[in-house]
Amino acid sequence: MAISIPTIPATAAQRLFLGAQGLLDDPARRATTASLQALIERLGFVQVDTINVVARAHDLTLFSRLDGYRPEQLKKLLEEKRSLFEGFTHDASAIPTAWFPHWKPRFARDRERFHAHAWWQYHFRGTDGGQVVKDVKARIKHEGPLKSSDFEHPEKRGPWWGWKPQKAALDFLWRSGELMIPRREGFQKLYDLTERVLPEHHGLPCPDAGGHLEWACAAAAERLWVFTPKELADFFDAIEAPEARAWCAAAEREGRIVPVQVEGADGEIRPAFALADWEARLARLPEPTERTRLLCPFDPILRDRARALRRFGFDYRFEAFVPEPKRQYGYFVLPILENGRLVGRLDPKLHRDRDLLEIKGLWWEPGVKATKARKRGLDEALERLATFVGADSIQPA
Repeated sequence: MAISIPTIPATAAQRLFLGAQGLLDDPARRATTASLQALIERLGFVQVDTINVVARAHDLTLFSRLDGYRPEQLKKLLEEKRSLFEGFTHDASAIPTAWFPHWKPRFARDRERFHAHAWWQYHFRGTDGGQVVKDVKARIKHEGPLKSSDFEHPEKRGPWWGWKPQKAALDFLWRSGELMIPRREGFQKLYDLTERVLPEHHGLPCPDAGGHLEWACAAAAERLWVFTPKELADFFDAIEAPEARAWCAAAEREGRIVPVQVEGADGEIRPAFALADWEARLARLPEPTERTRLLCPFDPILRDRARALRRFGFDYRFEAFVPEPKRQYGYFVLPILENGRLVGRLDPKLHRDRDLLEIKGLWWEPGVKATKARKRGLDEALERLATFVGADSIQPA
């Protein structure tokens, strides 16, 4: 007898993803370092980015879920409590320190990749790269935490970020796990020996391949609820897609996950997997509210652009690195989430010298009407954002 595979309607799939990623919780709940730690553990990590046209990306991601969040709370978790560390997933991220051993396989992988990549030859051209790395680490060992600017090099470098060899050495040592970032000054990274930054975690054993695969897939599944094997592999960028497929096959046999069909925003039905209790989780989720939230371009629900299009019908492209004449929308465009739907986008800019939040452009999605209620919700969201970034006034589009 054939087993019937359930179909998850598009709206239910959207709710499950929003619920998994904390966007259905009450954002007015109390914001403490403990609640912030719990939120980041729930998300899995939060991407850190340097662009500050309105606020840092990580701050926007957290503020969209927790009204009372303040950047100094994240700083405390990273720099004082050390319950988070700054490392790499698909990009630089704040990650729960409890998972540090599962970054050891990545450290070894990245060390090999850097050596074999053109990156190494480019940044260390004309020098002995291995010796530069040793010298940089030796200075930090004897002098304590140092920034890239603490290292001088007379040669002006080319277009690949203009990095000097010592800066490349710092990044290599960080990506390979020999250095960590104990703190930032003016958002510049300071680097120190890992054993001094995370003494209790540095010596923990590296998990075996099976244990690492189980963690990578199970932890990702718990933060997606509905997923494909590729989405599991891409979540932490810790394993390869064939490994995730093998894990899914085993987890299905064990009854931990189940095959489902997922309806996309375009109406197309696609195969996927879901946690075995997805229906119970869906039943416990609150309905999306009409409250408007402004999302970071690197928000977890947008990180996979293809999935965002498939799940929400929202076609998003980050255009900061697109030449201005070729941009469709703007430099740092924030998607607008309302009632569980991505209904529009806006291009903000904070003028810190005037305490002014300028909205350079506003675009509603096709079929979305700018009703009075919708505009009022957006105005309230902009007022919250202005307060968060310290703007006294808002200049509308």
